Amino acid sequence: MESWRFSAGGSDYVLRRAPSLAFMQGRPYGHAVEAALIEAARAKGVTAPEVVAVLEEVDGLGSGFVMRALPGTADPKVILACDDPAGLLKQAARDLARIHRLRQGDVPEGVPVMDYRAAIADLKQQFLDAGGDRPIIALGLRWLEDNVGLVAHPQPLPQAGGEQVVLNHGDYRMGNLLVEGSALTGVLDWEIAHFGDPHEDLAFGCMAVWRFARYDRPALGLGSIEDYLAAYEAESGTRVDPARFRFWTIYRTVWWALGCLKMAAQWRSGADRMLERVVISRRTSEQELDLLLLLEEDAPEAERVRQVHEPDSLALPVGEASFGELAIAVSEWLGTIKPQLSGHDLFQLAVARNALGMIARQSTFLAEWSSEWAENFLNGSVRLEGGWLSVLRREALDRAVIDCPKYPALAHARKKWTGEE
Repeated sequence: MESWRFSAGGSDYVLRRAPSLAFMQGRPYGHAVEAALIEAARAKGVTAPEVVAVLEEVDGLGSGFVMRALPGTADPKVILACDDPAGLLKQAARDLARIHRLRQGDVPEGVPVMDYRAAIADLKQQFLDAGGDRPIIALGLRWLEDNVGLVAHPQPLPQAGGEQVVLNHGDYRMGNLLVEGSALTGVLDWEIAHFGDPHEDLAFGCMAVWRFARYDRPALGLGSIEDYLAAYEAESGTRVDPARFRFWTIYRTVWWALGCLKMAAQWRSGADRMLERVVISRRTSEQELDLLLLLEEDAPEAERVRQVHEPDSLALPVGEASFGELAIAVSEWLGTIKPQLSGHDLFQLAVARNALGMIARQSTFLAEWSSEWAENFLNGSVRLEGGWLSVLRREALDRAVIDCPKYPALAHARKKWTGEE
């Protein structure tokens, strides 16, 4: 979605809108329901922005709504450097517990109830539609199918009158929290809220990708998972189930891997031709790395202790410039015009140079990736035995080095899997 800040009548506002009407196709509900949902959450004490208007067709601005602007920033780099990360983590846990108190009677019609088996089947179809050729994602999908019984028949939470199906924000993580200093000032981006297992929201914010530069602080990049869950339990009056928490961590890692892949399809379709879409599609590699780190816990000990070897280096290019060198040359030139740009153009410049870096790095790798591997993992005929874990580790490292060499989890995985820094 797009966010446009503006002033009117002496007050500041934010317009949240879709980049196109086509972008809204296939969504379970539109902006009118999302706006009403935010207001319902705010009425229950959630630190959410006040919605003041919903766009209509006569406005000529597409699909969206207007909120009163709140103080603070959503920039993870700024937030994670705050003076009191532990205090902020407690505030985040508090607001999530308040969100989870909302029931179907508290929100507008149209907010879906998650069918866990159907959701996994949908992810599987997305995978096949995207080519079905990523072995690690296939392994994750098979694990979800084999373990959905952990969550498919939910029991009531251990609290008086508790219900297992609660409102999930759906995207509760660093980047969607507005913070001023060390104070939570707003919970943003409610477009995929739904009813389901509260462990899903808890797990999503603890994924490695949402820790940003603080890989050592797994809960929202602010602190430990133990402290986060303890604060949530104290506010909600419920207990967190470790098995459910792990299930949803794996589920959401697969979900975001496929979400990244879909970015390329959105760009190809014309629904959103922003450069950022195609670059985010390559962040699938981050999720494959994280997913394998999660799934390998179930592999036999003999497989887990086996280390992988770094590949042989390719010979340096000679003669005419290689594709990689052309990409580097263009990236270096773009760097010379950086002082002339500002705002969104400066951001797009960084995205463009990131894309060129991927092209340059990929030209130095000789990868042997096969769609047959993916099919075998998907149908369960191959597991993390017989050396396959080492093969997937090598693939995950190679892809991550090409697509996201600065991803914090890459250094962790390389040390764990190869023994090298």
